[in-house]
Amino acid sequence: MDFNELMQEKGYIYLEKIIEPKENSLRLLINRSTINTDLPMVQLEFESYISYSVIDECFSYSIDNSEISKGELFRIYIKSRYLDFIKITTNEREDLCPSENYIHYQFPCLNHTIDVISCEEPKVTVVTG
Repeated sequence: MDFNELMQEKGYIYLEKIIEPKENSLRLLINRSTINTDLPMVQLEFESYISYSVIDECFSYSIDNSEISKGELFRIYIKSRYLDFIKITTNEREDLCPSENYIHYQFPCLNHTIDVISCEEPKVTVVTG
């Protein structure tokens, strides 16, 4: 399964675990909710990231008309306020990843909303069927 396939999924997901297995890498374990028992549990592994944010879902903002995304449960933003913020507040490293290559991933779970800015697509591993 790859990230494009995950972007086709609909329903509800739940963040089980978030860890940094090594410096500047990120691992998310995302489970199906009790409502969507047909969705698999997946592990998303970012070998590197520029930024990530975890927000209690009660405080997550709604998409406004200026933001552009693809996907429902597993999203990629082409344009977002978070992406603009990261481009403004970080030191661009052309040698590592020019800012035009930043990709904003979002995972709107039932318990948290996770936003990740990375230059690379995460590795997707199905943990359970």
